[in-house]
Amino acid sequence: MKEKYELSYNMLRKECDPNIFEYDTTENIPGSRELIGQKRAMEALKFGLSVKRKGYNIYVSGITGTGRNSYSYLVAKEFSQNKKTPKDWCYVFNFKRSNSPKAISLSPGMGKVFKKDVEKAINNIKIDISKVFLSKDYEDNKNIIYSQQQEKAEDVIKELNELAKGYGFVFKQTEKGILSIPLVEDRIMTDKEVQDLSEEEVEKLRESSNELSKKAFDYIKRIREIEKDLQNRITKLKEEKVLEVLVLHLNPLEEKFRENKEVEEYFSNIKEDIVKNFEMFLDDGEDNGIENILLPGNKKEDFFKRYEVNLFIDNKDLEGAPVIREMNPNYYNLLGKIEYVNELGGLKTDHTKIRPGSMHEANGGYLIVQAKDILQSKAAWEGLKRAISTEEIVIENITGLNVISETLRPEPIPLDIKVIIIGDYLTYHLLYQYDEEFKKLFKIRADFDIEMERNEENIKKIASFVAYQCKSEGLKPFDRTALAAIIDLSSRISESQNKLTARFNELVEILYEADAWATKRNKDIVTREDVDRAISNKIYRNNIYEEKILELIKDGTLLVDTEGYKVGEINGLAVVSIGQYAFGKPSKITVNTFLGKEGIVNIEREVEQSGNIYDKGVLILSGYLGEKFAKDTQLSITASIAFEQSYDGVDGDSASSTELYGLLSSLGDIPINQGIAVTGSVNQKGVIQPIGGVNEKIEGYYRVCNIKGFKGGEGVIIPHKNLEDLMLNDEVVNAVKNGKFKIYAVKNIDEGIEILTGLKAGTVDEEGTIHYMVKRKLEEYSELSKDSE
Repeated sequence: MKEKYELSYNMLRKECDPNIFEYDTTENIPGSRELIGQKRAMEALKFGLSVKRKGYNIYVSGITGTGRNSYSYLVAKEFSQNKKTPKDWCYVFNFKRSNSPKAISLSPGMGKVFKKDVEKAINNIKIDISKVFLSKDYEDNKNIIYSQQQEKAEDVIKELNELAKGYGFVFKQTEKGILSIPLVEDRIMTDKEVQDLSEEEVEKLRESSNELSKKAFDYIKRIREIEKDLQNRITKLKEEKVLEVLVLHLNPLEEKFRENKEVEEYFSNIKEDIVKNFEMFLDDGEDNGIENILLPGNKKEDFFKRYEVNLFIDNKDLEGAPVIREMNPNYYNLLGKIEYVNELGGLKTDHTKIRPGSMHEANGGYLIVQAKDILQSKAAWEGLKRAISTEEIVIENITGLNVISETLRPEPIPLDIKVIIIGDYLTYHLLYQYDEEFKKLFKIRADFDIEMERNEENIKKIASFVAYQCKSEGLKPFDRTALAAIIDLSSRISESQNKLTARFNELVEILYEADAWATKRNKDIVTREDVDRAISNKIYRNNIYEEKILELIKDGTLLVDTEGYKVGEINGLAVVSIGQYAFGKPSKITVNTFLGKEGIVNIEREVEQSGNIYDKGVLILSGYLGEKFAKDTQLSITASIAFEQSYDGVDGDSASSTELYGLLSSLGDIPINQGIAVTGSVNQKGVIQPIGGVNEKIEGYYRVCNIKGFKGGEGVIIPHKNLEDLMLNDEVVNAVKNGKFKIYAVKNIDEGIEILTGLKAGTVDEEGTIHYMVKRKLEEYSELSKDSE
């Protein structure tokens, strides 16, 4: 009966024919980094990068290892080559608003030139301004001004002295200004003569002096105006000389950058400021005054900071647009910051301490960040969205500082950027659902698949990928057999005979390890033997937990029967995943049924050790029983189902068919073959549905049978829908080939129960069949229930 459901050994795996490859080794195969099997994702990525509209940023979704990181970068680099190299940016002092540094853009590579030219010009101006005031030309012009003003002052003093004679005084120009001195006999009184004056004479002299002062006021005012005019003319002369120096050094730079209006304005402002503050350029020697002792730093040095250029972004060595991968996207790494220095407990800054973030570096190009990284910082995420939305980057410090003596608000820089966020599926859906701005700013999703079709084209592309890895990483060439083994491994990872995995990182690990095993064997070429050794050794490194479980099963600590027949007992199969390794683990499932009205009791759920999907699977059993046996009879049973010796949580519905087999066995009092383990989910109609991890489950049970010793008849029942997922290892395939181990594929519960019991499933009205016996038992319970009532 069960032979018709038995699988032939050649159905258990799909092997790649080594002759599909044109060359003996990868040495002759052209290497390629082409992304394989991700046509949909690549089209979405390229479309998003080509749309020059606000909001068309990209979220790249997928799981780790599918190439989403490396290929997003490669595609962005490809697009960047066709874009113009973005401008350099410099921050300079704002001479009108000192707390708002100005941003100046320049052609690529000209930022460094601009900075160097300004520094050189300021240094030369410092030297030449000091020199110009020591020049003969300056001294001559200054002396002319002094002479002219002196003559004017002397003429006024002559007029003043004519007036003063009538009052017995004469005016003299001294260091303290113009003083009136009394006369006696047309000559200046001596100090002794002044002292010898009587009080009456002194009072008379004072009265004359006061009256003269009133009369002399206009003359004194004229002299002071002449002195003021002298100062103004000297200052003007100095400014003219300073301007000559500025013209000499800055006009060539203005001509050099004449196309740039921002630079032109900057040079104009520099000239005005230097002319206004030219005294700071003079070498006044040592200054040890109390002011400099109390004030921190060098006052003159701080002053000259205003003429420094902060080369903020330098794209001199860039070809095309930048592609920046920010690995630590916190707020300041993304959006830049203002640095401070501590001076006597106060924090001080200036425009030279403004630092760029990765968005500045990627401006004009592409920025790639990981979703898990940027979402760890709310400030960074909000700052990124704000910059994209406003299309400008504002630099501001968001953390509080204790004492700030100066603060800045740098001029924002216009933003032209494509942002690529790389994350998983769940993060995308959460952001799309709960972040309104996200759906407006990231309109393109590039979804990387985990698998591709197993066809000749893709097989050869993987061979080219292996060839590329061998050449770029210095690995030994892989021969045909090794490539075929890699293809088979790819299908095994994808859990399908007709698929290949897109998780290339797992393949690359095997490439490296196979190369290492070939080196150990002193071979120049990697063969299938090396690939198989790499796979088995990787399993060995990670399967210690599986070995421990097998030991417990072997010594009887974990109860798993692989022979005989028992009622209401059956071996279910589960998958245990521990990091890099997953394995199948059999568990004994027991079912007890008896008269009652509680229905099916899920012991796992009662003790809160089951997940929602497992609970659903158990509830489906009630639907099946009702459909099959209770259309004319009330169900009056209580059934308890338990995973024996299970001390962790249970989830998934792959054991639901197993539990139903146990339930039918218990109700019909029909023994089940303990040598056959079962996996598969069931629906309310009794149809067996596919499950995951089928290869691990089969191999896991095979290993249990192997350590307990084969008695004959051991095997596994799997869903028929999982046939194309079989990629079993050679040991299991050979065991099936030699008749040592059996694998059965079923489509419904009836087929499975026949294999397990050796009896016909039949119908509820067909005597001697399983369903007939179950129906009779349920009717018996129903009658007993009525009698008890």
